[in-house]
Amino acid sequence: MSPSPSGRLGLFWLLALALLAVVGSRESQLRIGKAINIFLRYGYLGISMRVIPMNDNVESERWIFKEPTKNIYRNLSSLAESHEDTTPGIFHGDFHMEFCDNRRQLFQAYFRDFTVERMDKPWEAFTGGWFPDTAAKKLGINTSFIQGDYSYVLVRVVRFRETGKLNADIPIEQQLEPEVRARMEQLKIGNLTSAVGFIESVGTHYVSSYTTGNSLFQVFVYSRKNFKMIKERIRSKGLNALSKLDLYNYFAPWFAEHLGQIRSASANATVERWARRKLQYEYYVVKYVTLLKLHGNSTLLRSLDTLLGNDAILQLDLKSLNVVFREHPEKESWFHEVLDNNMKLWELNMPQNHASR
Repeated sequence: MSPSPSGRLGLFWLLALALLAVVGSRESQLRIGKAINIFLRYGYLGISMRVIPMNDNVESERWIFKEPTKNIYRNLSSLAESHEDTTPGIFHGDFHMEFCDNRRQLFQAYFRDFTVERMDKPWEAFTGGWFPDTAAKKLGINTSFIQGDYSYVLVRVVRFRETGKLNADIPIEQQLEPEVRARMEQLKIGNLTSAVGFIESVGTHYVSSYTTGNSLFQVFVYSRKNFKMIKERIRSKGLNALSKLDLYNYFAPWFAEHLGQIRSASANATVERWARRKLQYEYYVVKYVTLLKLHGNSTLLRSLDTLLGNDAILQLDLKSLNVVFREHPEKESWFHEVLDNNMKLWELNMPQNHASR
């Protein structure tokens, strides 16, 4: 597949910018099979998907997914399945930590469960526009610790609520929505305007699976020396083999360079206040708040279960809309050429990809 000439890319770039403001009146829902246009928010998908604290003003309307979406197939519900975990008295989630050598790995760890087909680094669709101060605020740490020679441990407690997924491949004979079929037929090989028209009116990807719920997370910042020590100890012995004293020592203010704030993925102020009150740990005269207090504490986890609602997206798998062109391989190849070239273009232009920043 040959790369697009620079003239084609330039034209697409101008047209895409002109279309960014044209969101239209399409439905905005997180549902299986719905199509979205990632170029509307590429690098800033967190603006329209509640996946990480926004640090904005309190809103009267609660939402988890604002991106315009569109049905591409008729009667797709028979191929989709969803369920909710609502059994009382049981914490439907997990407690985990990830070791990150640098801030790029930290970003990757946070968005590990988000995939965008045909992207090598899907987390950059959410973090590509993050300057250091922006990243620090969202992750709950001081700006001085997002720059410099630091390593990180991301500790997270996740509460799953609703899960949806396709339970089978979309059959080739599945009937397309009339508008989608018309746009597919209008796409002409080598004609960039027709490709832009398809992307703007239909999208670039569709939702293959998702999980919603909420989470609490905390970032611990370490010097390289202490990070290596804790990483080797926990990975060789396992988290459960450590005593509570050892665990608290490794994640204490005297061992870590910095303890981040405990944040809720949805920026739920009620949950964050509960964490500051209930997760305080006292060691002699030192008091600090740590998410580690939840580890193995079934009482606190059950209490947290009642607070963590269905306010954030925890997992999202977006598949390319090549599925629409399966009967037209040459159109499929052209669509992918335009899609791939422009994803690479946006990646190169994201602020965090510049060495000076």
